[in-house]
Amino acid sequence: MTSLKPRVSVEYGEEATVITFTDEKILEERDILELQESLMGVIDQGEKINLILDFSAVKFLSSAVLGLLIRVSKKVYEQDGQLRLCNIIPRIYEIFKITRLTKIFEIYPDRAAAIASFAKAQ
Repeated sequence: MTSLKPRVSVEYGEEATVITFTDEKILEERDILELQESLMGVIDQGEKINLILDFSAVKFLSSAVLGLLIRVSKKVYEQDGQLRLCNIIPRIYEIFKITRLTKIFEIYPDRAAAIASFAKAQ
């Protein structure tokens, strides 16, 4: 029997809620659906969320994850919140550039820069 581990870890801070992906590979549809449930569950907990998605563990992702990120973004902005992404490895960042998602998402090199960006936005 395989042991199930959470797909994300969630940290609630004063400036932002940080969701860190714990899987190195986010490829399977089942995994993406589980991620969507986790992410939307956090977003639905309150209005006007400042949310950071930390990709530090992620080495591979499917294009379906990009669709999920767009849905997450839409939900956050519908609730008057803000979304930041951070710790994306160069190979995955290239996918964001090619698909022009760098124009949709604010992407920061690390968590500290992403958190600091909320203070600047106010």
